[in-house]
Amino acid sequence: MKIERSIERAVMAAVKELYGQDVPQQMVQLQKTKAGFEGNLTLVVFPFLKISKKKPEDTAQEIGGWLKAQCREIDDFNVVKGFLNLVISQEAWLDLLGDIDTHDHYGEKTATDASPLVMIEYSSPNTNKPLHLGHVRNNLLGWSLAQIMTANGNKVVKTNIVNDRGIHICKSMLAWLKWGNGETPESSGKKGDHLIGDYYVAFDKHYREEVKELMAQGMDEEKAKQEAPLIKEAHEMLVKWEQNDPEVRALWEKMNSWVYAGFDETYKKLGVAFDKIYYESQTYLKGKAKVEEGLAKGLFERHDDNSVWADLTNEGLDKKLLLRSDGTSVYMTQDIGTAEMRFNDYPIDKMIYVVGNEQNYHFQVLSILLDRLGFKWGKELVHFSYGMVELPNGKMKSREGTVVDADDLMELMVSDAYRTSMELGKFNDITEEERREIARIVGMGALKYFILKVDARKNMLFNPEESIDFNGNTGPFIQYTHARIRSILRKAATQNCQLSIVNCQLSPKEIELIQKMSEYSAAVEQAGKDYSPSGIANYCYELTKIFNQFYNDYSILNEPDEQKKQVRLVLAKNVAKIIKNGMALLGIEVPERM
Repeated sequence: MKIERSIERAVMAAVKELYGQDVPQQMVQLQKTKAGFEGNLTLVVFPFLKISKKKPEDTAQEIGGWLKAQCREIDDFNVVKGFLNLVISQEAWLDLLGDIDTHDHYGEKTATDASPLVMIEYSSPNTNKPLHLGHVRNNLLGWSLAQIMTANGNKVVKTNIVNDRGIHICKSMLAWLKWGNGETPESSGKKGDHLIGDYYVAFDKHYREEVKELMAQGMDEEKAKQEAPLIKEAHEMLVKWEQNDPEVRALWEKMNSWVYAGFDETYKKLGVAFDKIYYESQTYLKGKAKVEEGLAKGLFERHDDNSVWADLTNEGLDKKLLLRSDGTSVYMTQDIGTAEMRFNDYPIDKMIYVVGNEQNYHFQVLSILLDRLGFKWGKELVHFSYGMVELPNGKMKSREGTVVDADDLMELMVSDAYRTSMELGKFNDITEEERREIARIVGMGALKYFILKVDARKNMLFNPEESIDFNGNTGPFIQYTHARIRSILRKAATQNCQLSIVNCQLSPKEIELIQKMSEYSAAVEQAGKDYSPSGIANYCYELTKIFNQFYNDYSILNEPDEQKKQVRLVLAKNVAKIIKNGMALLGIEVPERM
């Protein structure tokens, strides 16, 4: 905050003049004055007692007196033990409002050529089923994190690794060959990812029937799972795929293209995108080559059965398999290969993986291995670990019968937003097209905000009904406040009202609003340090709440004092601006009207 920087410099000058000693800036501890005490900012004076050689109260009185006399930002002060409460001048608050008003993206930084390049991986879907509720949280966290890192002045590359090979893909392919009768997304009217997901379910259904039949013939369950004809066929298909069999590869490409078209639709509705997409089918061989290179350098060890391992016992971990005895790769191998490709493609300074907390150990190991292999960011790679998300009831079941489909969820959210808005009378006097668009913005905003306001590390319960509420800590509450402010500004324009910062007496609520707006830069910076979209969500809610308290107590357009009206309009305009910018960091749109 601009005011804080000025006061910090003034405090350093005060200590120098009063006690004859220079002090570093980090010794000046300013914090927001606690509720119930007079003042806006509080200086902690305990760090200066060795220099002043006086009691805390006396030191605070001397510094406070110097600041009041010499610092234009300070109007008054009071002392509570070792705490100096500072009352900021009206002039300083109006200056600060002017500073906020001048910058369209106040509190956010712009990347330069010298900025570090941060790569963020998120989504990571499998091409055998549609995206589900877990993917929704992953994608929203990844996208928001990318916006937050950008707002902190980093260059950001958003990336996705698609798991497009393996036995699970072959299961869908085999099922389509057996029972598909040439069905396509066009002939069925289904999204491609849903269609392929149906065949994955069909495979599982028939496979379980075969296992059950073999067990009825006296075979034990484990043996039956291995001997079932369907699973054997799927493994044969996988071998053919690895051998580049033209028919299998052509089918694989065709079915995957259907899935990608379906994914693209879902990503578009969700409002997320990627700068670069990698595919496991392209990276796993690179990973094998990198492991062999590490083996030649003595970084890894080959066992008697021909498998390759990394010994991590010196790091307090165990031994990690990198290549199986038959030479096939594991997930760790693929991640090493993907890292190699990315490192060749981009000058990465920091790598962030957005992956669920069940993979904590995997990324602990990956960090060590990449560091061993010479990737400069390996040791510092960030695993943005998040908890699971569940629903309070079983109403929304996907085609698998257990997982909530992302498309179904988004459709439900938008239809609920439409219904709720109609019931509350918020859709009067607008066209049906406008209603549909506002319902989309509100429904998706409710979904995103409800998920992102929770600390990512925690497991969470997503309640669709709770999320679409125009009161409380919800997306629609914040969106509605933005729309309300925009409505005030439209009316002001029709009345030819001036928006300007003129000298007038600010109320405590107006000062609180300016102070809260000025904290946006600190909120953005802290969210970047903590990798925390929830920090931005909570800031937006707090700012919105303070504005609504102000609006409840003070009129804007009906204020008889012209100067106060002008300043309040500037205040409102900038609250709307910061709400819009803050919500954009969460990937949430805010409507102009609701």
